[in-house]
Amino acid sequence: MNAETITKINSYLSFNLGDEEFAVNVSKVLNILEMLKITKVPKSPEYMKGVINLRGTVLPIIDTRIKFGMTPTEYTNNTCIVVMEIEMDNDIVQIGALVDSVQAVLELEDSEIQPPPSIGSKYKSEFIYGMVKVDEKFIMLLDMEKVFSAEDVIMVKEKAAEGEGKIEDKEKSKKK
Repeated sequence: MNAETITKINSYLSFNLGDEEFAVNVSKVLNILEMLKITKVPKSPEYMKGVINLRGTVLPIIDTRIKFGMTPTEYTNNTCIVVMEIEMDNDIVQIGALVDSVQAVLELEDSEIQPPPSIGSKYKSEFIYGMVKVDEKFIMLLDMEKVFSAEDVIMVKEKAAEGEGKIEDKEKSKKK
């Protein structure tokens, strides 16, 4: 087979937010965690639920549903945190995105990905770089770098730093 006939395969992690299914390229996904206790950080944006301690690193947790203009996440046994790495202005930031449930890893060919709708979408279409039809339903492919603006990333990093002190205070009080 020559190089021209090889079709590029892309892997995507699909997850649910409400009745909708979304997917992100697995190259952005570092981990999938069960729900953990989230430490709230005062005066954070509404979509930032707080921070968790992930192997000694403070990880900001984002309620993806709020970020997309949906109702806040209601925690269930399926709710989990998808740890992602986002590049913003040559800076790499790790965030935890709350999702209602993780569905599957999809292997998609470029030819299967359709352009996003130009109008009529209830989600900001600039977040969505493509759509794919799987089993009679559409899955929206997200561009995570566009979900968060530079201002969002700066705010999340600042609030995570504030949360680091709160986590350290809690750990010190447990040792007493």
